[in-house]
Amino acid sequence: MMRLTPDDFFRALADPTRLRCLLLLAPEEELCVCELQHALDEIQPKISRHLAMLREVGIVLDRREGQWIHYRINPALPTWARQILAISARANAALEPYARDRKRLVVMPNRPSARCCA
Repeated sequence: MMRLTPDDFFRALADPTRLRCLLLLAPEEELCVCELQHALDEIQPKISRHLAMLREVGIVLDRREGQWIHYRINPALPTWARQILAISARANAALEPYARDRKRLVVMPNRPSARCCA
């Protein structure tokens, strides 16, 4: 079990961009940076910077596939942290900007489920 402190966890969630990324990742197996970029309508460097911070704290893991990087919630997160993310994603799914983010992700053309970032 990893040693993620509540201070580190909640500090990471305090940023709106990081929180939006996590609430999109929580119900997904994994998402590519391009999917998060499209869903949040943000530039790639901003998304990557926030994902790097989440990776450094241990909240997310990344996987490289060629030039693409995929992120997922770290399965080794303490149960309390995983539960907070799952409950937050469900409880806020209808609120903005989270509902808009989810809708943009769902309607994203050429989603990388088969191939990434065309």
